[in-house]
Amino acid sequence: MAPIPGSGLAKGLAVTLRTMTKKSVTAQYPDTQPDLPPRTRGVIGLFEENCTVCMLCARECPDWCIYIDSHKETIPAATPGGRERSRNVLDRFAIDFSLCMYCGICIEVCPFDALFWSPEFEYAETDIRDLTHERDKLREWMWTVPAPPALDPGAEEPKELATARKTADKLAAQQAPPATEPHADEQARAAEQPTRPQGASKQQTDQPRPEQPRPDQATPDHPRPDQPRTDQPRPDQPRPDHPKPDQPTPGQEGRE
Repeated sequence: MAPIPGSGLAKGLAVTLRTMTKKSVTAQYPDTQPDLPPRTRGVIGLFEENCTVCMLCARECPDWCIYIDSHKETIPAATPGGRERSRNVLDRFAIDFSLCMYCGICIEVCPFDALFWSPEFEYAETDIRDLTHERDKLREWMWTVPAPPALDPGAEEPKELATARKTADKLAAQQAPPATEPHADEQARAAEQPTRPQGASKQQTDQPRPEQPRPDQATPDHPRPDQPRTDQPRPDQPRPDHPKPDQPTPGQEGRE
């Protein structure tokens, strides 16, 4: 079916008439700041404490706009007889934003989270040489980096947070004072102490018990093991209830 002549012109005029009757919504920049999305690529901020001078960001940059200088320092051994260590110390970290094409590769390849996107975009300069931001300027952009978005309620906890929480709990357990426990002697004394039988009153159990003789102390009823008893006759002495061999018994006198 062939289009009606002039239908396209009529549709265009209808859109124009509808737009003319609506109020303008133009934001008057810079008086009104735009509402930027959270993942806006404005400028790159540097978190200097996380940088280990691995040079990975500078090698992967397709524009070669990252400049890094560093030197090595020797750390003495922590323990006697230990081995000294060496570490890289950052001297310069600069990004030339006149060459940067905002691809974000340097941020993605950084293994220690030292580079972050900032939504700030108002850093125009009248001199192109001022677009090379040194590490002090890049550190200032870190204050404008937004917080990371919250995780979904059903998402797993990041491994970094779980490891940090375990380390904090271990340090807290090591620094906590040990629980007060009774001394070993007190425990042994409590185990040897006899328990009060059921039904016995406190008056009965609190009465002093008669003293028992020690094994090395002799008494009339309990002589010492190495001391002979005096009430037992010796082998050569007849007992009082047995007559002598030459003395007749009372029954033998009548028979004779």
